[in-house]
Amino acid sequence: MNKQIKFYVALFISILLFGCSSKHVPAPVSSLNNDVNDYVRNININGDTYKVQKGDTLYSIAFSAGQDFRALAKNNSIPSPYTIFPGQSISLVAQAQPKKTTKKQPAVSKKPIKNSHKNNNKSKKELDKPKQRGYVQKQANKKISNYKQLSSSKVQWVWPAEGKITRRFSNKENGYKGLQITNNKGAAVLAAAQGTVVYAGNALRGYGNLIILKHNDDYLSAYAHNSKLLVKEKQEIKAGQKIAEIGNSESPVTALRFEIRYRGQAVNPTKYLP
Repeated sequence: MNKQIKFYVALFISILLFGCSSKHVPAPVSSLNNDVNDYVRNININGDTYKVQKGDTLYSIAFSAGQDFRALAKNNSIPSPYTIFPGQSISLVAQAQPKKTTKKQPAVSKKPIKNSHKNNNKSKKELDKPKQRGYVQKQANKKISNYKQLSSSKVQWVWPAEGKITRRFSNKENGYKGLQITNNKGAAVLAAAQGTVVYAGNALRGYGNLIILKHNDDYLSAYAHNSKLLVKEKQEIKAGQKIAEIGNSESPVTALRFEIRYRGQAVNPTKYLP
């Protein structure tokens, strides 16, 4: 009887020792990768070209590169609706345009035209004046500004979330290119204007769970660091519609990062929001 007891005790101890040692055996690779999802793969714009991967859209690539999606589409001969495929190479630099061949113009009569020389000299002198050049540049800037205002007037903006603004837009090279609106996790993120979802995912490095809305050919808006995305790509969205919930994905702060892009470039949201 004592021998049987000793045998079972020895067997129990050996099983216990084996169980303890097995805890140090590495887990299978497949089980470690199940929860990684798309966070392993981030859009990384580095160089003059980018290879399309699953989940990318032309809008997300253009957003990450800080370019106008139309210019990117034109440079790569991608027609609307801008469909791209995994493995496709996207050039991030403008392609050189072929030089236009000019036809020889017929000979112009050398007969002088009355007062034309005098008038041409006068026009040239006027344009050469610093004041005149400044006026021309001012008028050009005014036209660009007016077009921007006209384009924006077609977009009816609303605030994308409630909360405290803890970071503001900066024009500096490494400045913050949007607004950081701090609130509790799960607070509503609203569409700042009517538009179409052109990206919903987490492949853009530093933005976490991100939504990009297209409002017209000039304006996009972006909503980053969400805890939950409630819309899908190609979905039509109304202004003020709940599209996500505030979170801290790829951010040390629980807050919404909100951006407005005009032709690919980040602009100050406070100049557009009511």
